[in-house]
Amino acid sequence: MKKMISTLLLVLFVGATGAAAAPQGSEWGALNADVMALYKEKRYAQATILAKEALRVAENTGPEHPDTATSLNNLAGLYDAQGKYAEAEPLYKRSLAIRENILGPAHTDVAASLNNLAGLYKNQGRYSEAEPLFKRAVEIREKAFGPDHPGVTTSMNSLAGLYKTQGQYALAEPLYKKLLLNKEKDLGTDHPDVVPSLNNLAGIYYAMGNYAQAEPLYSRVVAIREKALGPDHPDVATSLNNLAGLYFAKQEYARAEPLYSRALAIKEKALGANHPDVAANLSNLALLNKLQGHYEHAEQLYRQELAIKEQHLGPEHPDVATILNNLAVLCKMQGHYAQAEQPGKRSLAIREKTLGPDHPDVSTSLTHLAGIYYALGKYTQAEPLYKRALAVKEKTLGPDHLEVATSLNNLAGLYYNEELYSQAEPLYKRSLAIKEKALGPLHPTVATSLENMSILYYKTGQKKTAKDLEKRAAAIRALAHQN
Repeated sequence: MKKMISTLLLVLFVGATGAAAAPQGSEWGALNADVMALYKEKRYAQATILAKEALRVAENTGPEHPDTATSLNNLAGLYDAQGKYAEAEPLYKRSLAIRENILGPAHTDVAASLNNLAGLYKNQGRYSEAEPLFKRAVEIREKAFGPDHPGVTTSMNSLAGLYKTQGQYALAEPLYKKLLLNKEKDLGTDHPDVVPSLNNLAGIYYAMGNYAQAEPLYSRVVAIREKALGPDHPDVATSLNNLAGLYFAKQEYARAEPLYSRALAIKEKALGANHPDVAANLSNLALLNKLQGHYEHAEQLYRQELAIKEQHLGPEHPDVATILNNLAVLCKMQGHYAQAEQPGKRSLAIREKTLGPDHPDVSTSLTHLAGIYYALGKYTQAEPLYKRALAVKEKTLGPDHLEVATSLNNLAGLYYNEELYSQAEPLYKRSLAIKEKALGPLHPTVATSLENMSILYYKTGQKKTAKDLEKRAAAIRALAHQN
């Protein structure tokens, strides 16, 4: 958490040179130096004890003193790093209030407090509360330092990250591009500090389905981190996981699996089996097991991930909703529809509450819950969910995204089973066109769309058209098998 490190550096500076520092400033500064050292080693429990003592010393100077505000901010940052958000929030708020009162609303220390409190809200899924704080922090720092200052970079990166989390990719992309260009200009293209900007921009392209633009950025990140940190560092595992995720999205599973496995081994060794970062790797391997038909093992991995996330984030965090959604899908695949409905509904409710009705993740929960009703033959309950999922994806991702093609295919399949063939046909056609444009005419996913349309045309008596599509799909499958 870079915000904590930068704050702690500020602590030492103020303690040593601040004109208003009290006689016990040397004791306060020494305590904070120890806190910083422990934080860097991720020894949060020990750091918290010393941070509390530093706060006690600072409050002896005065409850409204700048040192008190800094100590409150540091202690809050330690709670934040441990996921103890309820303990962190009132401390961040009190620090902000003190700084605004004694330094004025446009001071750069106020911007630091705004950024930290906004980050806390973001971690809790309280996005509407986070956005104005991030924006205000950017404005203060740009006015004070100019557009290229590291403090401006921090706030701008936070704002871009918030937009990404909300699915507002068009707002996030130009911010991330600007940040990357500034970093490369200042540090060079292979500096480790360029990695976050590379990773963030790659993540935006990934989310938008622009895999060709994302892949070289993710590969650069792996190479930079292996060189700078060594092959067994947790940050290398994170980068391997991102690159594997890209290959997974492209259905290149043979390239994804060894990267996922290596990433999990690195993180379990370095961080322990119950660390939040391990949960993401468990999820990825669970999905691979699911696709391979190893359902019992996949469910075990998902439930292990769910326990870690609920422990660290609480029962209504968006990450918890993701795991519940995955469990619902897994139950559905096994034909356990009654078991699937409850986690599916809970996932949708959490996402609507925390992300808003038009977020891409809400669309995902809508799609999977609709799929459960579809499998049960409850078409009247499934149809409005599929339609709403399609509308959300078109709004957030654009009309030509692969996820839109999937939603079109789902709705078309529903109409086909209801024998509403004239409504199904244009949806299948549009889905096919999107896939051909995004993946090329010889991708296996294109073959699936051709097969769906062939079945529809056989059903409606258009046998010649159906056979032509069937032959084309078979040729694609044969080519894929050869490769």
